[in-house]
Amino acid sequence: MSQNDSQTIALIGGGPAALFSLKHILLKQIQTDKIIIFEKNGHLGMGMPYSNAGAGHEHVANVSANELPELVDDIETFVTEHPTDEFPDYIKNGHINRDQVIPRLLLGKFLENQFKKYIKMAKKSHIDVVGLTNTSVKDITTVQDGTFKIFTDNNEQHMANVVILCTGHQWLKSFEGKHKGWYDSPYPPSKFTQHTNHPVAVKGASLTAVDIIRTLSRLNGEFKHDKDDKLTYTLHSKSKNFKIDLYSLSGLLPALRFHSEDDAFSPDWKMSFKEIFEYKKNNGGFVDLDYVFDKNFKSVVKNKDPEFYNEISELSIEEFVDKMMKLRRELDSFDLFKAEYAEAEKSIKRHQSITWKEALTAFSYAMNYPAKHFSAEDMLRLNKTLMPLISIIIAALPQSSYREMITLYDAGILQLSNVDRESTVEPFENEGAIYRYQTESGDSKEISYKMYVDATGQSAMNLNDLPFDGLKESGFVSSGYLSFKETEEAIELNKKGNKQIIKGYNENFYLKVNGLSINDHFQALDSYGKVQEKLYIMSVAYIGGLNPDYSGLDFCDTAADTIAESLAMPKMISKVDLRA
Repeated sequence: MSQNDSQTIALIGGGPAALFSLKHILLKQIQTDKIIIFEKNGHLGMGMPYSNAGAGHEHVANVSANELPELVDDIETFVTEHPTDEFPDYIKNGHINRDQVIPRLLLGKFLENQFKKYIKMAKKSHIDVVGLTNTSVKDITTVQDGTFKIFTDNNEQHMANVVILCTGHQWLKSFEGKHKGWYDSPYPPSKFTQHTNHPVAVKGASLTAVDIIRTLSRLNGEFKHDKDDKLTYTLHSKSKNFKIDLYSLSGLLPALRFHSEDDAFSPDWKMSFKEIFEYKKNNGGFVDLDYVFDKNFKSVVKNKDPEFYNEISELSIEEFVDKMMKLRRELDSFDLFKAEYAEAEKSIKRHQSITWKEALTAFSYAMNYPAKHFSAEDMLRLNKTLMPLISIIIAALPQSSYREMITLYDAGILQLSNVDRESTVEPFENEGAIYRYQTESGDSKEISYKMYVDATGQSAMNLNDLPFDGLKESGFVSSGYLSFKETEEAIELNKKGNKQIIKGYNENFYLKVNGLSINDHFQALDSYGKVQEKLYIMSVAYIGGLNPDYSGLDFCDTAADTIAESLAMPKMISKVDLRA
């Protein structure tokens, strides 16, 4: 934006994405007169994960104080200035362990505090900041002069020159509220209030499933340490038949946190916009997944662990994943869980990283930059081959969650079943659900439950799910697509009935990915690939198709920085779309 422009920026959503957007708008001294923040809940900065909408006192984040992106204050300063006795396991004698994961509700209070400080900073810079909490945006339309009109649930209208969609998690409901005992997500945890004297079916086995495990286990029993400091679990008298059955496609539990080096991620590892442009120019208009894997994973391993690098240097992506998953497929899930805990504890005790896991985490972060420039074939490879392994590793399950899960498992209260892709779950009679699946040995199973919770996490939202009809009707937003390198593969997939394969008017085939179409600056693209310069999308539910690693505070920080860079560009520069 030029210094002479009179501008209003609207942040739709007031969670962490909006917090980091405000941070970088101020750091880059974007010239704007007014910033309006629309937040449907009562607090700024928290979003769903760090507020009562997504957490209770039993829930912890998977980051420590040392891993938080830089804000005005450090969380240790915040805890010192705002003493509380709400989190005795984390705050002891007024101090915290900087390596310990943070209770989610405490992290939410910290983020809210930091949001208020950035608002004060903005006002000192003569920017009028209006925070509209308890305010839902019902629609956004465009006006002929290029501005946006924003409609709220209290019948107010606001005008803005720039809109940044910062809406966070979105949980669609199928039968929740209509069918007793059916829950489409574990959120908010406050909806679970009664003891459960029967087995509960939980779909999923990663961090979202851990949330419901932590909630239900406390409703139905109590964790205690015995005289030898071993964690034990005792069921309440009204919950003698309580147990949790996890159902997972992978049959695997999330990997645990381990010691990470200070330089675990370097901005130098990612491809710059210039490098992306040059690589595409010389390689048929695409960035190759194999190139990114070599640059952002193998080269990192080579520098940090030459011995392990020698084991994988000649392996393809598929061969590498097979090697890493081989042990996981052979061992019982909970036996593997225990082995990985021992490995993680050794890593923390010795202050030694597990190099390949750390490098894979860095790769998942760095690949967001070139992912929009992959061919359809490579995106399919990524989602089929690499992402299942990456999703396990980057979960970084806190040790406290592990200890509770193992205690429940050893008590016979928690178990995990590996189900096939044809498995189904549907409402059962007047209550609960019935799970139908085939075991690995080919046996058919049909099990009914009085209670079912979908804990698969954030589903990918698509164009039709976007609640802002005005943006859809104006054509400002479109579904995400990637082109194929080879038409033959697209035709073959199309013949097999793959509904993601779309035939274009130009006889070319495209892969329709989840979410909306965005460029490298997170600007929306219309169906013709034209950049909508003043509409930015960093809503986690809508960018996963072209931005595979799209969650977490570090992502919010990086994405917000990229958006602020775009806002600071001369207008002619912001028109350049590197996808072309």
